[in-house]
Order: sequence, then structure tokens, then C-alpha cells
Amino acid sequence: MRVDLHMHTTASDGAWTPQAVVQGAVDGRLDVIAITDHDTMAGYEPAAAAAEKLPIQVIRGIEVSSTHEGQDVHILGYFVDPESPVLIAHCARAGNRRVERMQEMVAKLVEGGLEVTYEDVLQAAGPDHVTIGRPHLARALVALGHVSTVSGAFNSLIGDNHVAFVPTHLASPVEAVGMIVEAGGIPIWAHPPGWLVDELLPGLVGAGLGGLEVYRPSHRKHDVVRYETICRTGGLLMSGGSDWHTPFAGASLGDFHVAASEIEPLLSEGGF
Repeated sequence: MRVDLHMHTTASDGAWTPQAVVQGAVDGRLDVIAITDHDTMAGYEPAAAAAEKLPIQVIRGIEVSSTHEGQDVHILGYFVDPESPVLIAHCARAGNRRVERMQEMVAKLVEGGLEVTYEDVLQAAGPDHVTIGRPHLARALVALGHVSTVSGAFNSLIGDNHVAFVPTHLASPVEAVGMIVEAGGIPIWAHPPGWLVDELLPGLVGAGLGGLEVYRPSHRKHDVVRYETICRTGGLLMSGGSDWHTPFAGASLGDFHVAASEIEPLLSEGGF
């Protein structure tokens, strides 16, 4: 089976509706996907409904935002309970904080001489969004002609540590892991930054971290080997996914996948 356990829909900062993501995954010959929108689970139900008559299975997921010393750290939660009070509260809090954060980022850009408004960001986000994110701001900057590409916006203006970057400041990584555990899910550290792993991993494992996102398009061979070794020696689960947001970045759903056999312990622990 071909599996991709990290993708986004218009419920957060993806370009496609949940239904379109499911159809795109089928077209890309994927067999199992996880909907992992930022700080919301709103995309899962429409995706699961769309999958009922298609040859694909959908796992419920979420990508919980946290911050460590000004650095965003994302924790994926698989097989979470959608009725979990702690996750429901987090999603509500995140929705409000993400609006504040985006307004702060827009203000930084305006201070730097760019003409952009929060309303421009909302227009770029579209009517289906539940949470607002940096890709929405990047698309607005492209539409306004300030940059030529979404990646250009991140690389010059709104990426981590750039002039208009503002952390989410929603929770600590340990708290994010704890939320997912309390919600009955399996917490996996998404796109773990190599320079933070040694510092944060012991505390996250102590809080209940289940594993690492080992396989992803941006990981080089030595990254994969390192994370595989950490997981095998530490008894952690391995996951993999494309972190897909949009076809306009040049990647189609299905271009990246992992074999189910590579992450079988994770799927089994989730009862899949």
C-alpha cells in the first residue's frame, strides 16, 4: 500500500477542499492518507465522506502548533478523539491566536513598506478556511505582486526567523504532546529540525511522544538514517508524509509516498 500521512486542506492552509484532496490522492494512486490540518480537525469528516465510495482510506489527524524559544514545533496527532475536550479547547484557542498572529505579521510587513492588509489574507484564504496560516499570507503577497512565488515569500519575508515572522505561541512542545495523548492519539514530531532533536527529544518522549516523521520529501538520506536510528534504538514509531499543501508548488499528491510496511507499527498501534 502507498501511504501519505501528512497533508492539508482548505480547512487550514491547503489549496484544495477535503473532497478534492481525497480525489487527488486517488488520482495519485495513494491507498491511505491522513488529513492533518493545522490546529483543526474540520477537514476530516468531509474527506472521510468523500472516501466512502473511493478506493482509499482516510485517517483522522491534526497538526498541533507549539513554540520552543521562538521556534515553531509541530506535533502530528493520529487517531485522535474528535470529541476530546482538550483538543477542542486548543483548536478554539488556536483559531483566535492565529488571527492575532496574522495581524501582527501584516503589521510588520506594512512597517517594512509593503502594502498588504488582513483582508487581503482572508481573500487569499478563501471561504472554507477554519484556521489562518502563513501560506495564506504568502498567496496574498503573490497576488499583490510583492513576490513572484509562495516559496519566495517564505524565503524572503515570512519564513522562520525572517523579518515578518511571528511564532504561534500557543503551547510548549511538551504540552502539545500531552494534548494528543489525552485525546487518545499517537503524537509524532513533524519535520523535526535536526538541531533541536537532541535538545527536545528526551522531554517529549517523557511526555508521551510516540515517534518521529522520518520520511518526507525534504529529508536527505543522512536525515532519514539518523531518524531511523533514533526510532529503532529508542523504541519510537516512524511515520512519513509529503506535508502537501498545494499543486502550485510543483508536487502532485502521490509523488511522494511511503510503503505501509515502512510504518506498519504506527498503523497497527492506531488499530488500522
